[in-house]
Amino acid sequence: MLRHPLHDGAELGQLEPWHAEQFAAAVSHAREHLAPWIPFAHSVTDVASAREHLRRLAVRHAEDSCHNYGIWQRGKLVGGVVFPAFDTATRTCELGVWLVPEAQGRGLVTAACRYVLDWAFDERGMVRVEWRTDPRNESSRAVARRLGMTHEGTMRSAYVLGGARQDSEVWSVLAEEWAAHR
Repeated sequence: MLRHPLHDGAELGQLEPWHAEQFAAAVSHAREHLAPWIPFAHSVTDVASAREHLRRLAVRHAEDSCHNYGIWQRGKLVGGVVFPAFDTATRTCELGVWLVPEAQGRGLVTAACRYVLDWAFDERGMVRVEWRTDPRNESSRAVARRLGMTHEGTMRSAYVLGGARQDSEVWSVLAEEWAAHR
């Protein structure tokens, strides 16, 4: 598997269906931590559902409408970075992340995001990358700030997670802002 080194023994690489056992284990381990923010924490409950989730993303990867990466630290899957929406026609995309609690505070998500943002802007020609987060998710908001994103507003009652309506903040960074931020 091709992987890009981050730091602290961590690497970023494609997260694919054949990683289903590792993905299911990571989600199971961190479910309580992820469930308030991440939809798949509610739907990935075993290896079969993990494989199906990763399969759907792999199909969308082949269509160039989604790109999914894992963060491995010393060989163990500890998080991920995903472009759940990747639109080459409008040259806009959305970036999202997840991380197990014990891997937090080491800059792994920020480093992984910097790498994939460089790819999105420099290699793929994106002009806008969005970041959507629950306003209560301070860790996610802090990453958006570290990446030089601008808070554009809050969509009230924008989606349902765990049976409850949630607000969603929209942050973004434009290509010219990213070039100046590096």
